[in-house]
Amino acid sequence: MTSEKRVAVITGGTGAIGMAIAAALQADGYRTVVLGRRGGDIRADLTSEATAKHAAAEVLDRYGRVDVLVHSAAVIDPMTLRELDAQRWRTLLSVNVEAALWLAQAFTPGMVERGFGRIIMIGSDTLWSPPGPEFLPYVAAKGAMLGIVRTLAFEFGGNGIAVTAVAPGLTDTPIARSVNEPAAFDAVVATQAMQRPLVPEDTANVVAFLASDGAEAMTGQVLVVDGGSTMR
Repeated sequence: MTSEKRVAVITGGTGAIGMAIAAALQADGYRTVVLGRRGGDIRADLTSEATAKHAAAEVLDRYGRVDVLVHSAAVIDPMTLRELDAQRWRTLLSVNVEAALWLAQAFTPGMVERGFGRIIMIGSDTLWSPPGPEFLPYVAAKGAMLGIVRTLAFEFGGNGIAVTAVAPGLTDTPIARSVNEPAAFDAVVATQAMQRPLVPEDTANVVAFLASDGAEAMTGQVLVVDGGSTMR
């Protein structure tokens, strides 16, 4: 850490995984800023370019700097190809993918100036094994996210900025419970090498490592945190 406390911004920080990430980074000495649609340190609607950029400007005005951006905000909204609706599709992509671009666009100049930065995207292991056709938009969004990670890693690697992703498996959170039958959790655990339910702290601890100085040689990578259900 520098003498001036580094600032970490967590989108979707009022969700179970986002809150766990904020707690882990705070424990590591970061000043955390939680962006949430219904609460947090700054209320942020990430459904459009304008609102995402407004949130970024408010963060910089209030805190002066951003050293770590963790994009945990997500919309799931299950739809099959037959059910696909353009407006719902665009809203999902705006939150899951585009908001990360607008926030990164706002925060990377300061990271470049200081020679340090971390951008960490929260993906999903469903990218390698979609759980059903109704997850088409969600899986597509997570695939786009990995393309962003690899491209930004190439662009900013020379500036001390590492860009990575963490892909959790099915984690026991209220949102996951709302779109999955209870039996789905037991079924997923049965596929894992480590046969226990995944909790938000599993993802948060990996994010904390990627945000640390010890992870400075890791960029353009995705770390799968699903108990060994996906091995790659």
